[in-house]
Amino acid sequence: MKKYVQKATALLTAVTMAASLTACGGDAAQAPADTPATDAASNEESATQTDAGTEEASTSSGDTASETTGDPFMKFAEPVEIHIGQQAYPTLKFPDGDTNEDNVYTRYLMDNFNIQVVVDWSAATGNDYTQKVNLCIASNTLPDGMQCGRKEMLAAAKSDLLYDFTELFPQYASPQVRAIMDSGDGSAYEYSMYNGKQVCTVGVDVAASGESMVNVRQDWLDELGLDAPETLDDIEEIARAFKENKPAGDATIPIAGPDKNNTCYTNFLQAGVSSCGFEPVFAAYDAYPGYWVKGDDGQVVYGTNTENSRKAFERLASWYKEGLIDPEMGVRDQADEQINAGNVGMYFCAWWKIGYGITDAYRNDPTANWQSYVVKSEDGKWNTREQCPVASYCIFNKNISEDVAKAGLIINNVWVRDENKLTTEYGANTSIYWYPLRNSMGALDECEVTYDALMQVLNGEKTAEDFNRGTDDAYKLLYNDCVTVTDCVKDYTAGSNELGIENFDVNNTNFPRLYSILAGVKPSALNRPDKSVYSACYSQTESMEAKWANLETAEKEMALRIITGKDDISAFDAFVEKWNNEGGSEITAEVQAQAE
Repeated sequence: MKKYVQKATALLTAVTMAASLTACGGDAAQAPADTPATDAASNEESATQTDAGTEEASTSSGDTASETTGDPFMKFAEPVEIHIGQQAYPTLKFPDGDTNEDNVYTRYLMDNFNIQVVVDWSAATGNDYTQKVNLCIASNTLPDGMQCGRKEMLAAAKSDLLYDFTELFPQYASPQVRAIMDSGDGSAYEYSMYNGKQVCTVGVDVAASGESMVNVRQDWLDELGLDAPETLDDIEEIARAFKENKPAGDATIPIAGPDKNNTCYTNFLQAGVSSCGFEPVFAAYDAYPGYWVKGDDGQVVYGTNTENSRKAFERLASWYKEGLIDPEMGVRDQADEQINAGNVGMYFCAWWKIGYGITDAYRNDPTANWQSYVVKSEDGKWNTREQCPVASYCIFNKNISEDVAKAGLIINNVWVRDENKLTTEYGANTSIYWYPLRNSMGALDECEVTYDALMQVLNGEKTAEDFNRGTDDAYKLLYNDCVTVTDCVKDYTAGSNELGIENFDVNNTNFPRLYSILAGVKPSALNRPDKSVYSACYSQTESMEAKWANLETAEKEMALRIITGKDDISAFDAFVEKWNNEGGSEITAEVQAQAE
């Protein structure tokens, strides 16, 4: 992958950066690890493309610390109010007495940094929140700060609504934040830019969040004498056995599907993978819907419109017709409710959902042994899409004071440095998603590095102290993970490398993360993809601004209608023709020009 801007001070000189930066972001399955160098090199041609005017920094990021003039963890002499828009999570409850505006996180910021968080408005995560963000942008009524996706950030930047952090960020971003920004190819700085200025803060997500697996009730497999799945044929056979034997009674759902707030797969404008979406099913057919895929001939095609995607749609439609997929997919309020209730046998998602996302499943049923597996093609290959490193954005009103801007940066610094303290000692019963202006930040290879370290500790090969690297380290949770793993994991046989739910204390405050790593990351930590596919483009071209919304809506409708049997597969062919005629061909040409 091409080397991008690699140090914070380069932001001051990157004045030739184009407005149409090729980057990514958006709402998808959000996580609470870098492809090896050989894989990154093999995918160089399909990685993010940048504007020809982008200047590369020639100096290392290690010099930035000496240039920092501010205190990244300063406590203001007087309280500084920061007014925010906040996502609300209907299924995530506060401890008694806590609210959006007054909770363990907001009190921590006030007590230690004199930052007073004021929630001007909140909206349910998903479509409701996105609509509220878009309304604020359209009406020029941005709060001091709010989270958003790539599309919304660019829209606000284009309207000149955003604060310029170009000078302030190098001064007040903590060394740890800068280390994470520098991880991988350092391109995270680029994604925060518009017309040569840094106009937002960004969340750098671990690479594993872009790789979807199949998660299976291993206890159901064991009960029925079934082997773990490897291919789509295996998944189909297991789903059929779940349907026939009904381990959860009449409420049994062999395979969960996306709910009304998610889609069948994410696209190039979104981060991560869809919660309970079907990305691995498509990848097993060497299909990557929603991505711009560059072929060996150098030509870019839209991955949805390929023959291999058509085959995957047919396969999913057959599963749905047979009753293997949740009959209420696409209309359920929350698919997770069925997983937590113990009714689901399989679902697809990235590493984090098996621990962070379904904690109630284990509390409701201590025998619910969810395990994660790679999905391979018929010839035994693991194909997967890969996300770009930036998964989220926080934007700030251009009219805020410098102190409020500093407060926004400090809030981010604090989360990165104190995440473990906040989620264990102080906030054991409060979800990480309630942290104000939370950008998920982790080194690209954090998941794989952490899995390897934890297994070395469990196997007695190293101790936690071997991973005590200080608070400036990019692997911000590694030491604590290694310290707490022996308390959370019990009755483990050293050297076996086998862990089930029976080996975990589900009441341990670090359980969600440790289970996500040790069960959810295991497949990608022990295997690397045979084929990793990046989108050739991760943001809107000129024609997309006017035409993409309609094309995207039509695509979502086509995918859902075909899978659920409302339309037959001929609707796919009609969609492709209409897509090309209504702007798709023009957009493809623009993406092709960017990719050359």
